[in-house]
Amino acid sequence: MRPASGDDGAAPGAATWILTEDLDAFLTHAGPFLRSRPARHTVPLSVTDELRRRGLHMYGDKAPVFGFLERAGAVRAVCFRTPPHGLYLTALAPDEADALAAHLTARSERLPGVAGDRDTAAAFAEAWRRHTGAASALLQRQLLYRLGTLTVPEPAPPGRARVADERDREQLARWYVEFTEDVGGTPARDPAAWADARVAHGGVTLWERPDGTPVAMACVTPEIAGQVRVAHVYTPAPFRRRGYAGAVTAEVSRTAVAAGAEEVLLFTDLGNPTSNGLYRRIGYEPVAEFAAYAFEGR
Repeated sequence: MRPASGDDGAAPGAATWILTEDLDAFLTHAGPFLRSRPARHTVPLSVTDELRRRGLHMYGDKAPVFGFLERAGAVRAVCFRTPPHGLYLTALAPDEADALAAHLTARSERLPGVAGDRDTAAAFAEAWRRHTGAASALLQRQLLYRLGTLTVPEPAPPGRARVADERDREQLARWYVEFTEDVGGTPARDPAAWADARVAHGGVTLWERPDGTPVAMACVTPEIAGQVRVAHVYTPAPFRRRGYAGAVTAEVSRTAVAAGAEEVLLFTDLGNPTSNGLYRRIGYEPVAEFAAYAFEGR
């Protein structure tokens, strides 16, 4: 690993950004820091866990880059990038965000954007503008929730929940694409590979009608550091507003708690009052606001 600034002679006690493409080395140094706040660090915990299990090139041919900010031998913050995605950051003070932007600029890094907690993402976007001239545009505001006391919606819609298996592979791949497009994105992974990975660890629960027709899904990440995250809650348009999303989300949440998860988390788009209202009714409580920015041309 190497200091991001390329300066091996930093003053004792000075904060230094260190970048590496070695995931194992990164986790050796930064793992305890990430596990110290599992809820706030749910994204880097789950992404690095999946990279470790599935391979570093699951998002594409370009190798991911990982980094941590070290001061007096202790990790203060981390960053990572899995191309083609932008940079992801844990919480930083404005001067720390500025130092990282300066280091990456000196390395001639080109970033499509940044994501992290609201204040950190905004501070880095402004620092990136100062150092590169690249303007930024707010893509999304998200709210991180943690499950408090689960309240199962009643009455439940007709049907039942079941864990998706190999027979659902094609439908899961299709729904992954539809979900991603619904939230204004493009699939970051091959849909079939995404479906295979979720089926392999039993990570998708479907709600199906009495006739066996699947009408909604909710996914959950593997447990790491005591936390799991509900993700990709999706109901195709013809089946919406019938309670399916609430029922399947409550079921994956209940199952996660029963399996021993200490924290069950999920993100919502702050611009979607329907989903925010639904998750609060189920028992999810706000933790922190996050944001993502896209960087425009210099």
